[in-house]
Amino acid sequence: MPVDRATKQAWLIWSTAVVVYLAALFHRTSLGVAGLEAADRFDVGPAALGTFTVLQIGLYAMMQIPTGLLVDRFGPRRVLTAAALLMGVGQLMFALASSYPLGLAARAVLGVGDAMTWVSVLRLAAAHFPPRRFTVVMSLSAALGGAGNLVATLPLTLLLQNAGWTATFLIAGAATALYSGIVAWRVREVPDGVPQPPADAVPLRTVAKRVAVAWRVPGTRLGFWVHFASMSTPALLGLLWGFPYLVEAQGMSRPDASAVLSLLVVVGIVAGPITGAVMAGRPEWRMPIVGWYLAAALVCWAVLLGWPGGVLPPALLYVVFGVLAVGGPASGVAFALVRDYNPLHRVSTATGVANVGGFAAITFTALAVGVLLDLVDGLPAAQAYRIAFLAVVSVLVLGVWRTAVWWRRARAAVFAAEERGERVPVQLRRRRWDVLAEA
Repeated sequence: MPVDRATKQAWLIWSTAVVVYLAALFHRTSLGVAGLEAADRFDVGPAALGTFTVLQIGLYAMMQIPTGLLVDRFGPRRVLTAAALLMGVGQLMFALASSYPLGLAARAVLGVGDAMTWVSVLRLAAAHFPPRRFTVVMSLSAALGGAGNLVATLPLTLLLQNAGWTATFLIAGAATALYSGIVAWRVREVPDGVPQPPADAVPLRTVAKRVAVAWRVPGTRLGFWVHFASMSTPALLGLLWGFPYLVEAQGMSRPDASAVLSLLVVVGIVAGPITGAVMAGRPEWRMPIVGWYLAAALVCWAVLLGWPGGVLPPALLYVVFGVLAVGGPASGVAFALVRDYNPLHRVSTATGVANVGGFAAITFTALAVGVLLDLVDGLPAAQAYRIAFLAVVSVLVLGVWRTAVWWRRARAAVFAAEERGERVPVQLRRRRWDVLAEA
């Protein structure tokens, strides 16, 4: 690491960059409360509506590894500048789109810009802050990015109702595009006095090899499945299907549904820094935090799908959504694992690999929920969503299983390294299941 302490310049650069991430979260989740308006504007059903999110998040997932390579090659300042410009242009296109194909094209541009933000912010944090601060800064970045989610709930709902579709998204798009100039002006790749690292121009023939090397690291593989299992459920509800579910299946008013969705964000904002501080001080607690969250998430989904009649009391919905919201902060464990178990020159690529996990899960579940809702069209809304959300539970169960498998394997790799006399980033204590696995 080039620095051993955080400076005012580091915080200034980070704050400028994290605003782009905040904007990315706003644009990404804006369809979560505008989904019903989008269905009316483009005259589409649930499956076609889900395609908006599938396209945007699918592109996000596919762009993670290329983004890591772009950051290594051109630096986070240029990549973040391009990200803000693309997101702004995409949202301007979405504001003016009057047909379904044009709307899809706009979300595609938005998805590409969105995909370039998080890896760039993490790379800046790795360059400007000492290792002991990285986890805290990462968690704080995610929490502040959640403010974009918050703006995309009740405030966006009210703005859509009063200003209309076109004006709302024109304002959001223009502000983001103009902010790209501030990013280009204020962000720097490395602190003053630190030599600029040479550009890492990776030939295409070596890209697959670099990704494969990162994938073979047990910590990277564990990070992938942690992100897959933890992040997908709250993101799916916030991005698209939470709002229609609350309005159509639970009979809530739009402001009340927005309030429940905002809880996903508020809990994430509060829990993020707390989780980050705990992970920084007690890194051995990282995976137990994930394990407890995944167990709680399974219980929450059992309540949502098994409640008699399908319509839950509002207070219980707040509790369930609040618990599921912890998945966002818990998914940050994935990036801490990647940072610890990969050399710095490979962190951006490995971060992209891990980041694919959650967004691959969202891509599948967003489409599957829409397709299932189309197939059960005609059933009562509560029953239809029960059936459609089985896809979400199936993905969650898969993620829990693979997380458990790679948690054990990653622990075995750490113990083996210790026996060889190598330095390991986290000291672990052998448990009974470790002994049984080795027997």
